[in-house]
Amino acid sequence: MHQLTLAEIARGLADKSFSSEELTRALLARIHQLDPQINSFISVTDDLAISQAQAADARRAAGESGALLGAPIAHKDLFCTQGIRTSCGSKMLDSFKAPYDATVVARLAEAGTVTLGKTNMDEFAMGSANESSHYGAVKNPWSLEHVPGGSSGGSAAAVAARLLPAATATDTGGSIRQPAALTSLTGLKPTYGRVSRWGMIAYASSLDQGGPLARTAEDCALLLQGMAGFDPKDSTSIDEPVPDYSASLNTSLQGLRIGLPKEYFGAGLDPRIADLVHASVKELEKLGAVIKEISLPNVQHAIPAYYVIAPAEASSNLSRFDGVRFGYRCENPKDLTDLYKRSRGEGFGSEVQRRIMVGTYALSAGYYDAYYLKAQKIRRLIKNDFMAAFEGVDVILGPTTPNLAWKIGEKNADPVAAYLEDVYTITANLAGLPGLSMPAGFVDGLPVGVQLLAPYFQEGRLLNVAHQYQQVTDWHTRAPNGF
Repeated sequence: MHQLTLAEIARGLADKSFSSEELTRALLARIHQLDPQINSFISVTDDLAISQAQAADARRAAGESGALLGAPIAHKDLFCTQGIRTSCGSKMLDSFKAPYDATVVARLAEAGTVTLGKTNMDEFAMGSANESSHYGAVKNPWSLEHVPGGSSGGSAAAVAARLLPAATATDTGGSIRQPAALTSLTGLKPTYGRVSRWGMIAYASSLDQGGPLARTAEDCALLLQGMAGFDPKDSTSIDEPVPDYSASLNTSLQGLRIGLPKEYFGAGLDPRIADLVHASVKELEKLGAVIKEISLPNVQHAIPAYYVIAPAEASSNLSRFDGVRFGYRCENPKDLTDLYKRSRGEGFGSEVQRRIMVGTYALSAGYYDAYYLKAQKIRRLIKNDFMAAFEGVDVILGPTTPNLAWKIGEKNADPVAAYLEDVYTITANLAGLPGLSMPAGFVDGLPVGVQLLAPYFQEGRLLNVAHQYQQVTDWHTRAPNGF
């Protein structure tokens, strides 16, 4: 049963091939057996999962139906879950049990999903490798010596290892799409404001967005359907009707205009990845797509702009963790200043401290105009580039990452080298656009992903392109050895 996709599980539950409880118990046993190899879970919620599965079975027996009713998933450990530890991968929140459910968690629970647990992540979602977690690094199921990407590496590794069919994740600068690429999954970052951020512990409020990680575009469509929608509790949520994402999956790609940005295929891209990206383009051409070269001239400024804006917002958001109200508190503080310093110094890891320092500096008097304000102006230029490009194309395609998954620890001494791995993904966050990564092949046994970007609220178009591509390729069906 562990090889079933969400869509296959929905059909199996509907025709009573198995019950949600049977499936849940099988997957929980698999998690306990195999997860010690990859460390993808922070918390496994056996009792909650079984009770939710039994409730889902009862709802089906009473005549209720639904694609997600009884489907097992897991949540990235920054979505608040009532009465369950929500740690954000940090010592700071190791003992924090949220008193409420995040909107995403509540909506999916209402749809009947079964929560198997909370997945590992880079501390406060800061990282591209899932190595900064207080609970240890997550390993890539395709090669246990390599990283799975981050910050949603736990969700990605768990789904790739067939411990569960799908999981929630978040994307601030590529943290859904990059791990999807490095673990051969489909991952979707929706338009900013499409999925509620209420109850999602913030890293960078103008960039963070929740979304689904699964093996197929069809599964991402099902999970996004349950997550998306306006939320009056979230001031950044946009009141835009949510379409039926599954309804457009089989739309023909005949005449679809796909733009290839020339800036994405220059120095820094592994030529083996470039070859697979061009191979995917040829498959899409066979399906009727029309390819055009385009230019995004300001993408070269994306990394410096992002690594001013995101740390600045993190500096502000993480100021609440002071050892006074909740979270980690140092022992025997001498005075209030000592309490602040030691609680934050002991509770936050090195990567989080680094970004807080950078962000505080960028926001300080005398530097705000020189750094933060200038970065926001560059952000607008990047958005304008995309708006101009989408006047002539329907979708933009390119590599998700410039390199293959690297070995655990390989880039720890040079944080900037890890930051550069986000070069193709962060522009979607800066502009607020939807983006999707889909499996496109392997190099030396390691997965490669292709990224698709679309205009605002065109998640259905991304899912349609990915689904059609997955009808003529089998990259998404392959499983890592041993899992």
